[in-house]
Amino acid sequence: MPVAAQFRFEITGIGGTQIPVAIAAFRDEEKSPVSVASIVRADLQRSGLFSIVEAPAGFDETSRINMADWRGRGADALAAGSVTRLADGRFDVRFKLWDLVRGEELIGQSNAALPVDMRLAAHRVSDVIYQNLTGERGVFSTRIAFVTRAGGRYQLHVTDADGEGGQIALTSPDPIISPAWSPDGKDLAYVSFESQKAVVWVQNVGNGQRRMLANFRGTNSAPAWSPDGRDLALTLSRDSVAQLYLMSRDGGAPRRITNSPSIDTEPVFSPDGKSIYFVSDRGGGPQIYRMATTGGPVERVTFSGGYNISPTISPDGKLLAYVTRQGSAYRLMAQPLPNGAASPITDTGADESPSFAPNGRLLVYTNRSQGRDMLMTTTLDGRIKSRLLTTGADMREPAWGPFGR
Repeated sequence: MPVAAQFRFEITGIGGTQIPVAIAAFRDEEKSPVSVASIVRADLQRSGLFSIVEAPAGFDETSRINMADWRGRGADALAAGSVTRLADGRFDVRFKLWDLVRGEELIGQSNAALPVDMRLAAHRVSDVIYQNLTGERGVFSTRIAFVTRAGGRYQLHVTDADGEGGQIALTSPDPIISPAWSPDGKDLAYVSFESQKAVVWVQNVGNGQRRMLANFRGTNSAPAWSPDGRDLALTLSRDSVAQLYLMSRDGGAPRRITNSPSIDTEPVFSPDGKSIYFVSDRGGGPQIYRMATTGGPVERVTFSGGYNISPTISPDGKLLAYVTRQGSAYRLMAQPLPNGAASPITDTGADESPSFAPNGRLLVYTNRSQGRDMLMTTTLDGRIKSRLLTTGADMREPAWGPFGR
């Protein structure tokens, strides 16, 4: 079910080394459903790696570019393009990217998109620019999932990475928590309380079909996919206090992998699938631990502070992000793996649910401000933060989806 855009960005902070890039208005983009150039500018700025140089309108990918003039304007790169309505109703999105420092054209592309896919087409332009100027893959055409609460209604949303567009995957009068993407981006696992208890479901994002995965005695919560997509780690209290289990994505009998008298929860796999990080109070307060996926000895990972929860691992496996409590404040932390020193990412007081972008360059999380839960993205150094401002609903439990769409 398509939904109208509800958000706008508020970008704060100043990055370190940034590439000054000019993004000219695409010729005839006012005839399409979206402003391609505006989306591209916002994408690049939100990444923290670019500063936007003002660009006058009036030219496109076919124009002759005076590179020295653009260098004089302070730009190191320039993108310009056009949007043309085709006879079949689609839009032809064309653009070129110039490296003004080297004095050369980097790439030119043409792609046709349906009107409903024009936001995605713009994000893909951003991805091409990002990759050509940084050498790394962009994440602007990926998706995020999150839960909103307004009054007594909960909704599971799947949107573009900037929080716009997308669809409502589920609406319920009962809470929905802990969405988790399958590695191929086709399914979401989540916890629903529609049965008046915590039950884990798996839902196909494309067709909306869903099935109950875990509905055992006690609570069923905190699903996390293995990197190969074959299994999920779950928190179940079916046998005793909450413990970690592995379960096939097709269902069947769960296999217990922790055996402690304490609460073990919030599992997350390492990218190589060999380890599971999780939260346990076995040391007296909640801390993050690590163990082999096959079970066995448990190693404590976090030692800074007495309350650390919500672990998430960067796609390269080199960084752990989590939430720590400092007094009455909850803040995001980053800790190099396997045993580095933790450092703060945020200095706010009510941060929750961090999730890495698939290129590892950004985190999405929830921050409570002015009585509302809002989605934020941040660079890993915390210098550039973007807030998705909503018209009223609380926004919670964000999960950044994988590459591929």
